[in-house]
Amino acid sequence: MKDKKYIFNDIEYKLISDNKEAFIKDKVEEKVTDYFNEYDYIVGDWSYGSLRLKGFCKKDNKLFNKINDFNRLDDYIQNNCAYGCKYFVLEKIIDNN
Repeated sequence: MKDKKYIFNDIEYKLISDNKEAFIKDKVEEKVTDYFNEYDYIVGDWSYGSLRLKGFCKKDNKLFNKINDFNRLDDYIQNNCAYGCKYFVLEKIIDNN
């Protein structure tokens, strides 16, 4: 999948995973608030027709803890999402210039 880029709350993200075509830009725009600005990733999953979002972090992020560790994404999908759900992952693009 070629990385697609999107801007939410003036922050650029790239779509790095789109399982079962879960990403719907208009629906994500309705849900993303400034709450997610400090997270490195936004994961969205669909359950019973509703989109849920959760922020995840890299280890060097000040918000990092066990429940939002991006390395545990598979555990989150398996244990906290509907079985076989559609989901997507957006990664924040950091401009190092």
